[in-house]
Amino acid sequence: MPLPSPDCPGFRQLSGTERARRVDVDDMSSSPCQITHDGATWLASAGTYPRSTLALWEERPDAPVVLPCGSAFDVVSAPALFGRRMLDRLWEEGPGSGPVAVFRGRMLMFAAPGTAQRLPWLLEWEEWGGGRTAGVPPLLCHGTGDAVTVPAPAPGGTESAASRWLVAPDTRHPWLPGPEVLLWAAVRAARAAVRISISHPADQDAKVYDVSRRR
Repeated sequence: MPLPSPDCPGFRQLSGTERARRVDVDDMSSSPCQITHDGATWLASAGTYPRSTLALWEERPDAPVVLPCGSAFDVVSAPALFGRRMLDRLWEEGPGSGPVAVFRGRMLMFAAPGTAQRLPWLLEWEEWGGGRTAGVPPLLCHGTGDAVTVPAPAPGGTESAASRWLVAPDTRHPWLPGPEVLLWAAVRAARAAVRISISHPADQDAKVYDVSRRR
């Protein structure tokens, strides 16, 4: 199966202005990334009682919440370092990303509903067909019937460094990558990891991709 290219329908091209506005920082604990009210409304819409979720955040904006997947979004969870490489590929060579959070050593990439069901099949197909996913670590795909803990809208508390937004949702209708786009990013991240291991040790610093700065 050929990998999707940036010309396929699942990709949207970033303009030069969008690329230039990406925010890079040296430490994931600096430059806190907060979601907007519209972003919080979109997140809350995934739950059974969105008004209750919004009311909780009004009272405690630093409270993480467990939300179901499969309706508003799916979530693909990757090890932190590999997830960063996937984000690098998405932003530097591809269409950008949807909302992204970090939670206890893993990156949570919010994806289009249905991604959790299809992405594992695509990864298996690529491995069987050409071995191009050999360097991809296990990706946890959360879809219908699953739930994830999402970081609080505003950073704070003792777990703010371990649970925070890297790409903050800022609209009620965010663009979400599908399984083909995430497969593309995972394969290229695996290739990048091989190049880095050959040339020099991996850079442990992290970047923040603040989608609200590019609109």
